[in-house]
Amino acid sequence: MNDSQENSVPNDTHSPKPIKKENTFLNLGFNILIPILILNKGDDWFGDVLSTTFENTAVAILLIAIAFPILYFIYDLITRKKYNFISILGLISVLLTGGIGILEIPTEWFAIKEAAIPAIIGIVVIASLRTPFPIIRSILMNPELMDVDKIDSALARHNRQKEFNQLLSKCTYLFGLSFLFSAILNYVLARWIVVSPSGSDAYNAEVSKMMLWSWPAIAVPSLIITFYALWVLIKGIQELTSFKLEEIIKQK
Repeated sequence: MNDSQENSVPNDTHSPKPIKKENTFLNLGFNILIPILILNKGDDWFGDVLSTTFENTAVAILLIAIAFPILYFIYDLITRKKYNFISILGLISVLLTGGIGILEIPTEWFAIKEAAIPAIIGIVVIASLRTPFPIIRSILMNPELMDVDKIDSALARHNRQKEFNQLLSKCTYLFGLSFLFSAILNYVLARWIVVSPSGSDAYNAEVSKMMLWSWPAIAVPSLIITFYALWVLIKGIQELTSFKLEEIIKQK
């Protein structure tokens, strides 16, 4: 084989394998739908069986319900070999929900827990501005979405890095605000919905109702703020680099 033939052979043996995409249906099923169904219908489905072993079947049903998000977290970690700060906080939130019910901690702590998780995320997002690795870069400046190298080169060429850092700061505060807004809504909604003593059937039903309502009442407004932050970022990049939208978006 001559040199030209050797050079024509692609050497991709050491190229990193792409991270497997998350299965949205499994995510929703294990983290939302199945737990809601079990918390609502668990007593009808296997209450009689559990009563032979557990004095309080409501606690047993709660354990079964929270087992599904935990199993999904483990499955996702094994199959995709990827985890992040937010997914870990989500797992902690699930464990705390179970702990409040199992230990029969006063219900008020459920609302505090619901507010604390997104509040911590929002604070970490904003605090990351003081580090060399702002979280906003890995989330909104996603290499799968934007041509990051091309954007960075244009910013350096036009000497606009300072303005770009100011733009990132603005978008970071907007993104962090979405989580802080979610924290307030979480607390209000939890105090309104989850009022029964923890460790009871009524508590389980209210937790499932909270999970159901949190999507339209909390996730949607937070997503709107996040998409607005992304829009501000893209418009700012266009102004700083003179690129059109199609030049910024990563071409597949």
